[in-house]
Amino acid sequence: MTLPEMEQKLIQIQDAEADLALLRDAIGHESVTGNEAAFASFLMNQLSDLDMSTGMEAFLPGRPNTWGVREGLGDGPHLMFVGHTDTVHVRGWSEHWKGQPQENPWAAYQSDDEIWGRGACDLKGGICAAIAALRLLDRSDVKLSGTISFAFVGDEESGEPGTGVSAGAKDLVARIKAGQVKKPDFAVYVEPTTLDVYTAQIGFLIAEITVTGRSAYFGTPEDGVDALKATGEILASLWQLDAAFASGTKHDLVGSSGLLVTEVVGGGYIAVPGECKISLIRKLRPEEDLDHAVTELETVLAETTLDEEISISINYPAGRDHPCGGSPVEIDPDHPSALLLADCIGSTHSGGGAIGGAPYWSETPFLVNTLGCPAVYCAPGDISFAHTFEERISVEEYLAAVRAFALFIARYCGTCN
Repeated sequence: MTLPEMEQKLIQIQDAEADLALLRDAIGHESVTGNEAAFASFLMNQLSDLDMSTGMEAFLPGRPNTWGVREGLGDGPHLMFVGHTDTVHVRGWSEHWKGQPQENPWAAYQSDDEIWGRGACDLKGGICAAIAALRLLDRSDVKLSGTISFAFVGDEESGEPGTGVSAGAKDLVARIKAGQVKKPDFAVYVEPTTLDVYTAQIGFLIAEITVTGRSAYFGTPEDGVDALKATGEILASLWQLDAAFASGTKHDLVGSSGLLVTEVVGGGYIAVPGECKISLIRKLRPEEDLDHAVTELETVLAETTLDEEISISINYPAGRDHPCGGSPVEIDPDHPSALLLADCIGSTHSGGGAIGGAPYWSETPFLVNTLGCPAVYCAPGDISFAHTFEERISVEEYLAAVRAFALFIARYCGTCN
């Protein structure tokens, strides 16, 4: 079958209703971080129906990852699709949409051209497009030379107490290193990109800074040490550092580094403030090192002129692949597999297919940096809708993703017929 013939056949035999039903069923399995088990079981059943060898093991008690692999019939390369099973919470969703068709976040309400619900774009649309793509190839009687696999992990999202530290991704990496799950030659992580192909992503660290002085009655302020005044000096230093980032080096795909103070809490009731807290997030370009970023931040704090009785402590609460945060990552934007994926999207869909960079952090550093497996982000859906009451996905884009992924699987793995 020639490439144009395959493209035409994929269009002709795609079962759009079945593909949409798969996505609606996926959304209907509530999987807020910490409660991924039912959705993981649903996915394992889908992989079993595709005659894949499957596995499901807990990365934490009651919280499983699941995966499936189908060995190729020849000596083609191994392609893996990866995605996270958990979604963010839905607090306030039903109240926001009260009386509207979108009121139930798990009902997967479908308008003429969009499907609504928590996880629709982040990222059950990507997971279902990948599964439906292999199903479409099977219906087309395409036999793959290379191996195709899927790995679905929990604990990617943050926001629920005691969760959101990529425990699922860490477990997957450990199983790949141990040989329990086969290492891929290339991976697609299905975070929403409106079907662009992201070869780079930012890194981050979150810091919680506690500034401690000594409280005192307002009438005798000389008895105190003003933590709020010290905080002002620290904020000035932090904003000066951010200004240096903004005027400094820029990455072609993700722009400049940055530092954003997200919260300041402190003060005293008719008293000298004895303690203040600062929360910040630091954005890293792919060329930057997280260890250096930590040292840089701590040096700025240490060099800020403060009262000698002021003390500062720093906590880094959001360790991912690094104890203090998530590493930036990139592969060559001209990587042949990334360009092939972009070409497959362009062949099947009028939009998408551009090489770009992710303005968010997700888990490809575990693949690229830890395992040495080149990986990109690519999936239907608009990241700006994720984590909001507006979460939804375009029906047309989702169905196009199914065809594009099917074509990419066939062209990357090679065929035997």
